[in-house]
Amino acid sequence: MKLLGIGSRIDHPEYGKGVVTNVSSQHYWVTFIENGLETLDLDADFEVIERSDDDVDTVSLFDVESSLVSILKKWGDTHERVAIADKWRGGKLILEPGDNVANKEMPIDTFFHKIVMVRDRLRVMEQKINSSKNLDDQEKVDLQQYVTRIYGSLTSFNVLFKNKSDQFVGERTK
Repeated sequence: MKLLGIGSRIDHPEYGKGVVTNVSSQHYWVTFIENGLETLDLDADFEVIERSDDDVDTVSLFDVESSLVSILKKWGDTHERVAIADKWRGGKLILEPGDNVANKEMPIDTFFHKIVMVRDRLRVMEQKINSSKNLDDQEKVDLQQYVTRIYGSLTSFNVLFKNKSDQFVGERTK
């Protein structure tokens, strides 16, 4: 068995995709995209995506993590991990029509993921509005007010969020 070098990319059945950030005599230290830093036995079961044969520690863990985060932000359609409230985990959403037509069911986790995607895309739109060089200040304010009202319309979904800091916030009254 040939050791993987630092910078090797792997896919672990439990932790997902990650990068080897350190190698000891018994373990790989791997920074996983969704699960953070984990140590794996050298003979653990995982798929090697890209092998790096340089087993000398030439890059710090901070540099590897910074690079990984940068690549994911640039090329991935990823968003921060947002937790669903525990009471909804594993539940299902049932839409019951008024007519005598079949119900529509979906896992509430799927619905929650779509709500989080809407929230994240609204944030991106808000950033693009604020950084636009083609809009004057008044146009930016006007568009920002629409975005704030959209957030306010979505506050009904706040019951799904585990953390208050992840929730939608509309216009606040003074």
